[in-house]
Amino acid sequence: MITMVGGAIPFHRNMPSGLIPAAFADEAVLVGKDGLTLLNDRPVNAETPPALLDDPITPTNRHFIRNNGIPPTEVNPETWELTIDGLVETPLTLSIADLKKQFEVVTRALTIECGGNGRAFFDPPAKGNQWTYGAVACSEWTGVRLKDVLEKAGVQKSVVYTAHYGADAHLSGKQGKLPISRGLPIDKAMTDNILIAFEMNGEPLHPHNGAPLRLVVPGWPGSCSQKWLKRIQLRDVVHDGPKMTGTAYRIPNRPVAPGTKVDKKDFVIIERMPVKSLITYPANNAASDLETEVRGHAWSGDRTVKQLEISIDFGATWQTAELDSPVNDGAWQNWRAKVKFPQPGYFEVWARATDSGGVMQPFAINWNPKGYLNNTMHRVGLNVS
Repeated sequence: MITMVGGAIPFHRNMPSGLIPAAFADEAVLVGKDGLTLLNDRPVNAETPPALLDDPITPTNRHFIRNNGIPPTEVNPETWELTIDGLVETPLTLSIADLKKQFEVVTRALTIECGGNGRAFFDPPAKGNQWTYGAVACSEWTGVRLKDVLEKAGVQKSVVYTAHYGADAHLSGKQGKLPISRGLPIDKAMTDNILIAFEMNGEPLHPHNGAPLRLVVPGWPGSCSQKWLKRIQLRDVVHDGPKMTGTAYRIPNRPVAPGTKVDKKDFVIIERMPVKSLITYPANNAASDLETEVRGHAWSGDRTVKQLEISIDFGATWQTAELDSPVNDGAWQNWRAKVKFPQPGYFEVWARATDSGGVMQPFAINWNPKGYLNNTMHRVGLNVS
């Protein structure tokens, strides 16, 4: 089922144009997905309305899709191979069966968020997919640690960065032209919670989520989590593949006023994603009783969230919500609070998270030309009776 975002959002004027209503969308594009909003069908990009992200672990059919090219059609897990090469002591070519046999198989709940999640609310607008809130998910991924595979290959001392390559084709159809090839600083790549994954929620990966093999890099922009993974190269320079240079997945090296033109040399690569939270219940514009539960999720890059607060009086006062610890490193944290409204009428529930580094979500957008890293407080309007 493909839907439009339900309900008005009263506190944002610049809602995105170009969302594709069900009447005009090809339902076959999102087979195996339920309730996602299709933003683009070439390449396929679709987000999940917040109210459909209420599960502590995101079901596969509710996980967002962020594609840069055309997914491969030959995705047989029996014949798929991954190459590890570049500045390694022993280049490796591994089947999925080899990965399962030669390395410890682990399952982790890991949060993936698109760097442009929230782009729809930038003013002046930023070009790109006009994500609202739903380019984020926390599914359970099963695979092997990237660190273990790199250690087996032998990381040479000169290595600075990884380079990731997938099997998806460029939109132009030009042979050998890649739609995206990003990488990680080697120190990040050697951490414990980055997976080369072959299962999602106990089943094979969904075709639009990278089947049969992908990287999962929690806490950093989702573009680092290369889908349809075929090769990891180790390099002695910062990787310069498609969408690693220029202004792609980069922000200015200083705060800038909205609308400012920034020289390309003044952009820096996005690494850790900022602290953020999401209200998943009640839905925006829902009817509510005078007393209700409010709940959602919170996350913060490589950190944990230490506090989640909500307000029902436009930020005049705040109450602390019950906040769960992450089920493992890299997972979002679930939260909930009991709310009692003082009288019938229109109310907004606001949520703000504070992370383990003491950083709190802002009220307003820290504007940048590409529309990345919008971590403003999530707010939902309720009609209380």
